[in-house]
Amino acid sequence: MAERFTDRSDAGKRLAGAFSDYAGSRDLVVFGLPRGGVPVAFEVARHLGAPLDIVVVRKIGVPGQPELAMGAVASGGVIVRNEQVLGLLKMSDEAFNAAAAAARTELKERELALRGDERDIDITGKTAIVVDDGMATGSSMKAAVEALRTLGPRSIVVAVPVAAPEVVARLEWVADDVVSLLTPLSLVAVGAWYRQFGQTPESEVRRLLDKAIPDL
Repeated sequence: MAERFTDRSDAGKRLAGAFSDYAGSRDLVVFGLPRGGVPVAFEVARHLGAPLDIVVVRKIGVPGQPELAMGAVASGGVIVRNEQVLGLLKMSDEAFNAAAAAARTELKERELALRGDERDIDITGKTAIVVDDGMATGSSMKAAVEALRTLGPRSIVVAVPVAAPEVVARLEWVADDVVSLLTPLSLVAVGAWYRQFGQTPESEVRRLLDKAIPDL
């Protein structure tokens, strides 16, 4: 078994080493997926001298089948439609829009709880590095990448300390690059690759965002 990460901070410092060529770039924004991805992203952003923000993703569940996603909403007012599911369900635009509106309300409440304000994410023409603490299925990361893509970035790089190899392969179809320090054939669970993997409190997310470079 490869050497495990001590905690998310250690993972972020080690992950940052893979991005030395990006250090000092003015056209770079680092995003963390709340909540566990933020401590990792903080270290990456700090090492690169880049601003840090969060990208929150909220699934739009099918009425009566909330676990089945017919789309997603994300930070920046982005709505992503899963046309395959919508086509199978023959879902009307009115029904989808109503569900999307409810998901956006939940998303805004989540963002306010995590960073305490509302702001637009401007990544036009920039490189966005999107960070999580690991990827077992990659579903949230895929939605985040698809959402950020609509905001006109120059490129999107997915960065994680550990991920299943098949998930890395899937994300390579939607991101411009995918960096994973570890790609074990038997992932089991992301937490298995950390010595300390407790939940990240909302207060810690807010603290790190306040401490990070503020200007986007």
